[in-house]
Amino acid sequence: MPIINPVSSPVDPLAAKPSAITDVVRFERVGLRYGRGPEILSDVNMRLARGSFTFLTGPSGAGKSTLLKLCYLTLKQSRGLINLFESDISIMSRAEQQATKRRIGVVLQDFRLIEHLSVFENVALPLRVTGEPRETYRQDVMELLQWVGLGHVMEAMPQTLSGGEQQRAAIARAVISKPDLLIADEPTGNVDPVIGRRLLRLFSEMNRMGATVLIATHDINLISEFSADVIRIEDGQLLSGLQNGHAHG
Repeated sequence: MPIINPVSSPVDPLAAKPSAITDVVRFERVGLRYGRGPEILSDVNMRLARGSFTFLTGPSGAGKSTLLKLCYLTLKQSRGLINLFESDISIMSRAEQQATKRRIGVVLQDFRLIEHLSVFENVALPLRVTGEPRETYRQDVMELLQWVGLGHVMEAMPQTLSGGEQQRAAIARAVISKPDLLIADEPTGNVDPVIGRRLLRLFSEMNRMGATVLIATHDINLISEFSADVIRIEDGQLLSGLQNGHAHG
């Protein structure tokens, strides 16, 4: 399966389609507050170039998860401009928002696996909902689960897994559909360092094939092992921003 093979294949079925898009994500003076409270994010300017690999760092409560939620349309900004794939999200129709979300793979801290579906079915869900026949993706899902160390529990239910195993299942689900934008919130927080590096290599491979990757993490050691751009957020403000970076792990 090319997604987990560090050596490029002559014909890569998971490679991203050619695109004229320069910026996958662009924030201009973005602010967010709940009700009349203080701003959680203030005057955030950020650009993620197509094909870039970026780590988002900062202390707990600084606004990392909030910024990520804006990127995958779970939250709406209070002010400022957010463009995804060069489209202004504030004027998107509901159908356009849904189409945009399908281009984004998301790994959340709380996993959000569906309890009544097996591990295999959870990972295959992004493909299943598009109507793709099971026989066309069954082998890819099985190989990906083997690679993230879940081949022996692919028929198990999520509630029987450890936190680290659920995290790996959530990551596999996020990448199986070959998203154009891959967003992860502390994706290695529940796994040991060896598995963490293996999972980061998976993100790096997705990036190599054209995906734009944004990862929020506290793990400075992990960041130091990968050649990627780093942006930092503190007290709701972005202290450094990416302009036109493009990095591979």
